[in-house]
Amino acid sequence: MYQYDIYLVIRLLIAALCGVLIGMERKNRAKEAGVRTHCLVACAAALMMVLSKYAYWDALSDTSRLDPSKVAASVVSGVGFLGAGMIFVHKRNITGLTTAAGIWATAGVGMAIGSGMYVVGIAMTLLILLVQIVLHSDNSWFRPSKLKRLTFSCPENPRTQSEITEMLQKKGITVSDVSMKKDSKNNLVEFSLLLEIPEDVPVSEIINEFEGDCTLTLDY
Repeated sequence: MYQYDIYLVIRLLIAALCGVLIGMERKNRAKEAGVRTHCLVACAAALMMVLSKYAYWDALSDTSRLDPSKVAASVVSGVGFLGAGMIFVHKRNITGLTTAAGIWATAGVGMAIGSGMYVVGIAMTLLILLVQIVLHSDNSWFRPSKLKRLTFSCPENPRTQSEITEMLQKKGITVSDVSMKKDSKNNLVEFSLLLEIPEDVPVSEIINEFEGDCTLTLDY
């Protein structure tokens, strides 16, 4: 009996180790969830899986309607609340999505190891680390664009909408949305553009293009 308990404890320790490895990568990038969070998620998910598989043997019978799999199923939904706490939205910037997804994936690692699928759990740990490190935004191949809203109004603006779009595209900026509004009372033309700005394009370059008589705002 005790020998089998040790066998199950080893599963929890392996799951905790996998959680530590994933958490160390997140901690090195100063993310909200680090080593302790990922370690606890992994070993707790493994524990729930162990309970789901082995804790109800004495209660199961041909006439019982008990479904032990619900214990493991609750991990998937329960960890979603933890991940939701990692997501922050500020204006048009969203942070924490990768960390939240990592926590959810870490729970999956724990469940796999808790069920005895060591190779699958360890392989998934390596895959998570590969994705987090290789596909990180610090790598120039996967560097995302900044999404910003540029609004400016000019008296008797000589530029047409197509000229503005062409000028921005020459700088490598993608114009996702353009709207124009005329203020006949004040003799002004207001443009509002949603821009995808590459990381290597300084925002000051865009501002300099429209400065002068124009009133300009750039939402970050």
